[in-house]
Amino acid sequence: MKCPSCHEDNDRVINSRVSPEGFATRRRRVCSTCGFRYTTYERIEGTAIKIIKKNGTRQPFDRTKIKHGLELACWKRPVSEVQLDSIVTEVQNELESHSDLEIESREVGELVMRYLRVVDQVAYVRFASVYRQFEDVRDFVHELKLMLPGAKRRGEGKKS
Repeated sequence: MKCPSCHEDNDRVINSRVSPEGFATRRRRVCSTCGFRYTTYERIEGTAIKIIKKNGTRQPFDRTKIKHGLELACWKRPVSEVQLDSIVTEVQNELESHSDLEIESREVGELVMRYLRVVDQVAYVRFASVYRQFEDVRDFVHELKLMLPGAKRRGEGKKS
């Protein structure tokens, strides 16, 4: 493992722990050259999930993209790194348990929002505003009304 500070390949593991979800091993390392301490995560390589983007292109699933989107939505919110990692892991686990190896990006976004809504409602609305491409204040108001107790989600309560 190369040190992120000096880029030397000369480190040692000083602590290893299994993550709270049990799907990764967290390792604290120290560079023997410069003394810099850093953390790495070791995960089981899952199935090769492909995400079908809105324009029809396919990309490999990348948990860092989800984490980055969550970090932006949770900026200056009381949401911890552990909570963010937990959401990403839950989403990844659910996707990997899917029978299809190709999943539409829309499904991934809805899944992220389902978990984020429980953690922080303000971050949820921020994420939804970007993901659903809110055009104006009416879109925000509509989403907020859906969050009120007794409100129906999209598609609920429609007669067949």
